[in-house]
Amino acid sequence: MNDKRQDNMSFIGTAKAWGDERLHILFPFRQIVFRSEDRAKCLNFSSRFQGACAGVLLGFVGWVAYSTGSVFFHEVQLAQKDAEIADVRVSYRSLLGEVADYQKRFSGLVKNLEENQSMMMSLAGRNSKIQKDLKTLKSSRQARADIERARTSMTQQLGDVEVQMQSLAQKNFTLKDDMASIDTDLQDALTERNTALLESTQMRHDVKVLENQLVMLEEKENGTVERLTNQSENVIANMESLIEMAGLDVEDLMAGDKDLVAGQGGPFIEFKAENRPGGRLKSKLQTLENRLAYTDSLQAVIKKMPFAPPLQGFYMTSQFGKRRDPVNHRWSMHYGLDFGSSPRAPILATAAGKVIYAGWKGNFGKFVEIDHGAGLKTRYAHMSQVTVKVGQKVKFAEKIGRIGSTGRSTGNHLHYEIMFRDKGLDPMQFIKAGRNVFQE
Repeated sequence: MNDKRQDNMSFIGTAKAWGDERLHILFPFRQIVFRSEDRAKCLNFSSRFQGACAGVLLGFVGWVAYSTGSVFFHEVQLAQKDAEIADVRVSYRSLLGEVADYQKRFSGLVKNLEENQSMMMSLAGRNSKIQKDLKTLKSSRQARADIERARTSMTQQLGDVEVQMQSLAQKNFTLKDDMASIDTDLQDALTERNTALLESTQMRHDVKVLENQLVMLEEKENGTVERLTNQSENVIANMESLIEMAGLDVEDLMAGDKDLVAGQGGPFIEFKAENRPGGRLKSKLQTLENRLAYTDSLQAVIKKMPFAPPLQGFYMTSQFGKRRDPVNHRWSMHYGLDFGSSPRAPILATAAGKVIYAGWKGNFGKFVEIDHGAGLKTRYAHMSQVTVKVGQKVKFAEKIGRIGSTGRSTGNHLHYEIMFRDKGLDPMQFIKAGRNVFQE
């Protein structure tokens, strides 16, 4: 730091000495001596003072030159503006002359229009007089023509009346014949009406008998329908509890099944049982039909759930959830179950589905993933052999490979996962729920 400071000081001293030398050359030291009586006074003018005065003088001269130039430039601009204003005044005067000419022409046109208007008024008066004369002539001719046409029309009407009289005479004879035929038809209609009354009485009696039979059938079948409805309710409750035991929500699971009906809608109309015979039975049958349809939907979804274990004989080596990692012994999250079994034991599909991955997958080693539908997938890792292909449809308990120790593994085992909408679930809950299914 001291060396740098000394270097800077030496550089500044050198520069100052060089500047002083140049000033001495341009402005040598001068001295003015004043003598008054016996006294003598000296005015010393150093090189720096002379340089400063010269700088001030140069600045003053520059400012005077700049001000003079600016004044001259503004005078030139003012001269240009005066010339433009003179041109505008000349143009304005020429326009005033043209306007005066147009006013004269307009006055002439107004006079011509007034003369033409007076001429048109006189012609209109003559035209009205001629029109009156023409109307008088037309009215006399029109009256004569109307009288002639009326005479011709009356002659034609008389001929038409004679023809109509003859036609009426002929129709009179025809009407007499029709009246006789209508009398016969009325007699036949009365006979048919009496027969229909008898048949209607018999039909009302038959309807009453049928209504009584329907009431008896309703009383007889009500118990059966109610029993079937209760059974369907029990089946639905069992299946819903089975799904809930596996850790799933019934509505979420069914909403994810594309094979079920996607949606329903329409206005709300409250259902009311009919008072007619069989109405209550019809209402109960409709309720039973709805519960059976819901039961079929639940059964279709449950068939896709992996309730079975993936091995026939196994023992658990690691549970689902938080655990010590078997490799680095640090705390980690385990999203599946690890099963131990005999070497190369066959691995079975826990539910029917479609293979969407089959092959090597990083730390999982040889890996298989099956899509069962309804958002459910199962995963099988660390396999020694894979016996299925992507796109292959597998059945329940079908062999998909053999147990092994490929990938990041410390020994022979199967890593098994269940995913619902890409979220890991505890497979042990499904296996416990499946024990109830297979016991039944």
